[in-house]
Amino acid sequence: MKNRSDRYNNDPSEDKYEKIIDLAMRRGFFWPSYEIYGGVAGLYDLGPLGVLLKRRIIDLWRKIFIERHQDYVVEIETPIITPKKVLEASGHVEHFTDPIVECTSCGRKYRADHLIKDVLNINVEGLSIEELTRIIREKDVRCPVCGGVLGDVKRFSLLFTTTIGPYSDSIGFLRPEAAQGMFTAFKRVYEAMRNRFPIGIAQIGRVGRNEISPRQSMIRLREFTIMEIEFFFDPKNPECPLLDDVRDVKINILRGEEKLRGEEKPSSYKIIEAVEEKIISQPWQAYWMAISQEFVQRLGVSPDNIFFEEKLPHERAHYAQQVFDQMVKVSRWGWIEVSGHAYRTNYDLSRHQLFSGADLSIFRRYEKPLIIKKRKILLDKNAVLRIYGEEAPRIFRELSGKNLDELATKIVEENGYIIIDGVKYNKEIFKIEDVEEKIYGERIIPHVVEPSFGAERLLYITLDNAYVEEEDRIVLKLPKEIAPIQVAVLPLLEREDMIKVSKKLKNMLIEEGFYVLYDESGSIGRRYARADEIGVPYAVTIDHQTLLDETVTVRFRDTKEQIRIKISELAKFLEKEFKK
Repeated sequence: MKNRSDRYNNDPSEDKYEKIIDLAMRRGFFWPSYEIYGGVAGLYDLGPLGVLLKRRIIDLWRKIFIERHQDYVVEIETPIITPKKVLEASGHVEHFTDPIVECTSCGRKYRADHLIKDVLNINVEGLSIEELTRIIREKDVRCPVCGGVLGDVKRFSLLFTTTIGPYSDSIGFLRPEAAQGMFTAFKRVYEAMRNRFPIGIAQIGRVGRNEISPRQSMIRLREFTIMEIEFFFDPKNPECPLLDDVRDVKINILRGEEKLRGEEKPSSYKIIEAVEEKIISQPWQAYWMAISQEFVQRLGVSPDNIFFEEKLPHERAHYAQQVFDQMVKVSRWGWIEVSGHAYRTNYDLSRHQLFSGADLSIFRRYEKPLIIKKRKILLDKNAVLRIYGEEAPRIFRELSGKNLDELATKIVEENGYIIIDGVKYNKEIFKIEDVEEKIYGERIIPHVVEPSFGAERLLYITLDNAYVEEEDRIVLKLPKEIAPIQVAVLPLLEREDMIKVSKKLKNMLIEEGFYVLYDESGSIGRRYARADEIGVPYAVTIDHQTLLDETVTVRFRDTKEQIRIKISELAKFLEKEFKK
């Protein structure tokens, strides 16, 4: 996925971003990796809460995209180390690059299109290196640090290179996407699933992209977790049986032709309208876009803050015929991409078939066999016996391994006969018959649509949308299904009898499968605030009345409402709440 600089945002909030970063580092969501050594741009650690939140996001993605679609989607896992030949076939060795420019004075290097955007405030995404160099020269764009003259723009490979084993010529790369492992394993998966088709192959795993100048915190990373589906379908039968389930779902789309006219406001379409009007070329692609909108909304993002931007030809990846980026609005940078939706045609499978020599096609069986009538060249055995007499057996042996159609054609072209190894063959030894042949199907190379998400980027977006301040306190209004900690258990006072009951209750909830925060220090108001700050949706307080009637107070994070409930009914109550 490629990030897009904001050109739609009119009201960015600098303060909120700083507050989120402060909260993330202070409470253990994320922080710069190798911080004690000064950190490395584009690398971040996830703390205890960050790991839990990311896991919840991944689990929700898996639930929506895989578990819900068990009839269509399976999940696999492939290595992150990829042989060079694979990425040569995919086109990444040639095309997976960004433009880089170096200062001739201080030697600092910059991503050229980002530098031009920052200095001139013009969008140059997708322009050639020659065009970028021309803009730098004509506009006299200089090094932001020393003011030095910039050199010519060049291509910089985003692939992390390594060697496989002890031999330096056995080059490998850290995979830049999970897709190629799914393409190379396609035939195995297809056969293992007993020729299920259409079929989606999902994968969740780490990828590496050697970004020139990563920035925007968790938005652009050099290493991150990707969640992708490669959905394989028949291009001659592209209908999506699930489309009716989402036909009336509305999504906002900014079309490529609208961008060319300078328009910046997306329009609303029902999914069925977008398909019928060919705004989205493939029904399966439209379906996954609707599912993606549902997923992002369940992370807490309002539908008003989501739209799909169609990429123009020069903005698309080399393998794609149509691409939509799912855009979400955040406080500092405005609209940023959270998922990419590419129609990859049969590019990848065709390339891997060409480079590997393996057959990656599948057999498309017709509903009814086709009856084909055609004329066929046959050997006239009686004519051979008559013309060659005792030599006929040798002639039969000679002709048994030859293509009779080609031989007969040559004879006609050579005025009625041809001499091979001293033997003269006349056209009289062939006869033509009309034959019927049954064709039961044909071999095809499937086409592919792909939804692709970055988990860490989603984590940041989730925090950005959940962060609010109420009465001088921070509340993370995370959707409860992705809250890292689900329940806080709080004794009202630091009394031994209350603490004993609280710890017993905590252990009971853990046994029931909940993630529990136990906090007994400080005032109850302060402890509520600490739980709110990390997004705990429910707080259970053990107080004086608990000791009398075994009831507890349950506090709701977002409404501050409190109810009393029996301890014996607490687990079932919470379980029901989390299913709402």
